[in-house]
Amino acid sequence: MSKEFPLPDSRLAGKVKLVQVLPSEADAPPVALLNGLPESILDSGKLSLASRRLKFTHFSEIRLSTSSRYLLKGIVPNVGLVVVWGAPKCGKSFYIFDMVAHIAAGWEYRQRRVKQCPVVYFALEGQEGFVARVEAFRKVHRVADIPFYLSADRIVLPQDGEAVVTSIRAQFPDVTPGVVVLDTLNRSIAGSENDPNDMGQYVRAADRIREAFDCVVIIIHHCGVDGARPRGHTSLTGAADAQIAVRRDAADNIIALVEFMKDGPQGDEIVSRLEQVAVGTDDDGDAITSCVIQPAERAAAEANKRVTGPAAIALRILQDTIADIGEVPPANSQIPPNTRTVPEKYWRANCYAGMSTDDSTQTARQKAFVRASNRLQEGNLIGKYGELIWLV
Repeated sequence: MSKEFPLPDSRLAGKVKLVQVLPSEADAPPVALLNGLPESILDSGKLSLASRRLKFTHFSEIRLSTSSRYLLKGIVPNVGLVVVWGAPKCGKSFYIFDMVAHIAAGWEYRQRRVKQCPVVYFALEGQEGFVARVEAFRKVHRVADIPFYLSADRIVLPQDGEAVVTSIRAQFPDVTPGVVVLDTLNRSIAGSENDPNDMGQYVRAADRIREAFDCVVIIIHHCGVDGARPRGHTSLTGAADAQIAVRRDAADNIIALVEFMKDGPQGDEIVSRLEQVAVGTDDDGDAITSCVIQPAERAAAEANKRVTGPAAIALRILQDTIADIGEVPPANSQIPPNTRTVPEKYWRANCYAGMSTDDSTQTARQKAFVRASNRLQEGNLIGKYGELIWLV
């Protein structure tokens, strides 16, 4: 019901009316929800907040679920935020497309179990090339259709976060995506990657998409100038449930390393290569080509399987450091001929920046580096002479 009140300013008389709308009995929450609440909460201004009830589970009734926590075993969790980062042209978009297409198809991926679900992919860079990439996948794997939905429309977060949710629901009312890919962060963020407020809003918009579909959101991102970590403010990586680093090795293989997995194993590595595929002919009669991801093998990859966790990350950082600044030293009987080496101090500094520990102190970082270095030397994966380090 409503009640009219006289206006305090006579100049508004006859033009507008000030009306108080009072809730009816039909609008009131059940009496059971209100029992025991103080009168100060039961006034009309606080009623809606007071009617919200939070659910709690007693310790003795908390039960462990035995269902799989992964869409892709050990790599992609059922729900959460996954950051995939690497240098430009390192193959990260090719790798992620191949991986999520396998999830959409429900195919085993690199001897890992997959939980099939629909995939929505926002290709915000190189849209025309992405279409050729889809055609190459279709041709090589001989598949006509999978529940994979591509959008080349520009989106900007956080402004378009709600539009992403409503558009998916409107166009595919019977589809609930298990994976939403944002490729890349740089092309989908409003503001600066380095600004904590802008990055925080971006993460919250990604969380909105995750919550709406109870899915995993994969964000493809570039590396910083030093190449040792994802670019921009750390609020992104701090919010991630998993983090995957992608790079090229000396043989041009694409190496994907699980750097971090919340409540799961880390240090796993997947080695791939790009294979060129002809997908058609353009109007000028020239071949249209793209690439597909294929499994690859390399001696170092087999050796790397013997190490996990911080040691595997330290080994990857050493590989990158040698690729960047490695030099062949003067002939020395202690160092294999024509072997590129780096001073240990540069490897150590990059490890301090790229390895995470529960304790962020300098002493904790030093101990983590020493443990990783010793583990790699014990496994005969690296060599050391004086201050020089190299890959065995």
